[in-house]
Amino acid sequence: MSGIESLDILTEQFARLPGIGRKSAQRLAFSLLKYSPEEIEAFIGAIRDAKEKIHRCPTCQNLTDRDICPICSDPGRDRTVICVVEDARAVMAFEKVRSFRGVYHVLHGLISPMSGVTPDALSLRELLLRLEDASVREVIVATGATTEGEATAMYIARLLQPLGVKVTRLAHGIPFGGELEYADEITLSRALEGRRDFD
Repeated sequence: MSGIESLDILTEQFARLPGIGRKSAQRLAFSLLKYSPEEIEAFIGAIRDAKEKIHRCPTCQNLTDRDICPICSDPGRDRTVICVVEDARAVMAFEKVRSFRGVYHVLHGLISPMSGVTPDALSLRELLLRLEDASVREVIVATGATTEGEATAMYIARLLQPLGVKVTRLAHGIPFGGELEYADEITLSRALEGRRDFD
């Protein structure tokens, strides 16, 4: 603690962010103190704008600040293939690869009974609504190779099996316990190309 109450409160707020430790939080707090009043207002405005304008795309549940996200509104995308991912960061990772031309569906989490996350907490209802369109021929389940990712993938495969749509899983190449957002572009591209059917 610095002994300066307002600085300590600011540090605590930064420390609440995922992946930010106490020292990093303090560094960020001190950095903000060097900002001019105009820079502080711009910083606060950016946070406020992001919170007010960003919402879920009604089609794919990805984050966007438009009515429909740029991917769903792109006429060049292949709407017959839907790639199901955990969160918006995974969409960004795939888009960097530039080899996937289908569309996405963002779950906003993974099934985790230990954390109290049940299937109802994910955007699975919205996925089922999308599959009422008979033109969808494949659903790629691209959750990470973690225990929760595998459990979610198996749940989705069983959920979609009666619908007669082909359900595939990313190929090996992403190590068990690996998060998609940290995979390099070549690994992600190969995992996508080598996807396999569920057994």
